[in-house]
Amino acid sequence: MEGFLIAFVSVVFVLGVLVFIHEFGHFAAAKLFGVRVETFSLGFGKRLVGFRRGETDYRISALPFGGYVKMTGETPLDSHTGAAEEFTSHPRWQRLIIALAGPTANILLAILVMTAVYMVHDEEPAYFGQKAKVGFVQAGSVADKAGIKTGDTIVKINGIDNPTWEDVLMNTMASPGAQVKLQLLRDHQLIPTSVTPERNSDEQASNPGWIPDAPNLVTALEPDMPAAKAGIKVGDVITAVNGIPVRSTPAMVTILQQTKNAPVEIALLRDGQESKVTVTPELKNDNGESHYRIGMASEPKIIITHLPFVPALKKSLHENRSYSFLVVDLVRNLVRGSVSIKAMSSPIGIAKASGEAAREPGWTPLMKLMAIISLQLGIFNLFPIPILDGGMILMLLIEGLIRRDISMRIKERAYQVAFVFLMLFAAVVIYNDIMKSLPGLHQHLP
Repeated sequence: MEGFLIAFVSVVFVLGVLVFIHEFGHFAAAKLFGVRVETFSLGFGKRLVGFRRGETDYRISALPFGGYVKMTGETPLDSHTGAAEEFTSHPRWQRLIIALAGPTANILLAILVMTAVYMVHDEEPAYFGQKAKVGFVQAGSVADKAGIKTGDTIVKINGIDNPTWEDVLMNTMASPGAQVKLQLLRDHQLIPTSVTPERNSDEQASNPGWIPDAPNLVTALEPDMPAAKAGIKVGDVITAVNGIPVRSTPAMVTILQQTKNAPVEIALLRDGQESKVTVTPELKNDNGESHYRIGMASEPKIIITHLPFVPALKKSLHENRSYSFLVVDLVRNLVRGSVSIKAMSSPIGIAKASGEAAREPGWTPLMKLMAIISLQLGIFNLFPIPILDGGMILMLLIEGLIRRDISMRIKERAYQVAFVFLMLFAAVVIYNDIMKSLPGLHQHLP
């Protein structure tokens, strides 16, 4: 129950802010040019609460799946008298700015929120900003089948030269089931290959099976287990097992399953000094599976940054630019059929992600998520689909080129078809999210 409440409050906060900012962008631009705004609504459907000020009804409506600003004479289905305050009575360039204002507000919000996060408190694995050198490849994984080996460096991914691990993560995790082209550097030779990340139970892309090359830092020890008994301490860096270099925890785990209960020599660094200890793994049963363990945990080193405004803004612009390309790639792969519609998220999926982010320490995870969703909302609304802002922008541009208005009948049909399409799309995405949220049912999805 607590988890549900956290998710509910989080998603109401996130979507409430994003919808308000989006609609306020339209509202402010409309007011600037003297367009009459009849309604400013958070949500759709029946009016729940609100107030009227001047010519505008400010309301919260029953269906919390977005919002709208209703301008006089805005849609082809409205009556048009030619009055000066009607939307269609204003020059096309003004209407274009009004249509762009909503998505622009969301994109600007994403940039500002990410900038604030980078200025106040940002945490990320140390390897994120490092070159994409592979520290380990899991046997039988997608990466293994693609011929990727430990020690390889990914020097190109989807056309991006010299990517960092963050670039690699974003490009592989954004498009489940879609091919990702790579170029590897091995022994001074360039090797072209590709991987197709598999879909997990939530229809998101799973790790192809590679682990970044990063120090194997001991972050926790279990009492009365071999590692603690041998004198290993939190903060030590494991460098080798039986003389075999290890640059990831899975690499060490693999060696321990091979040596079983035979004593192993572990080389480590402590305060810059090298030392060796002998440890004898023990066979332990975890969740019905038996593994040889020494009782230590290793997590990537986390870097905490507090950037000045200008570097924070530059990083925010870079991140938002990267995420923008990924959103476009995801939609393109969706249209091509290489990505399932089940990878899309409805407010239910957003609520789940918001709840998870809210439960993490600090406020920055939820703010980061809100920035990403705000960016996605802004970009999605720019797609040239009638009803969306992008559809209106496209029609205004076409009218500007042909120097006359598009037939009202054509506009009406376009809006009606687009409305049905978007309602069906939303219904399918919501259905998929409900099925994925119910244990044991997601596997029945076609």
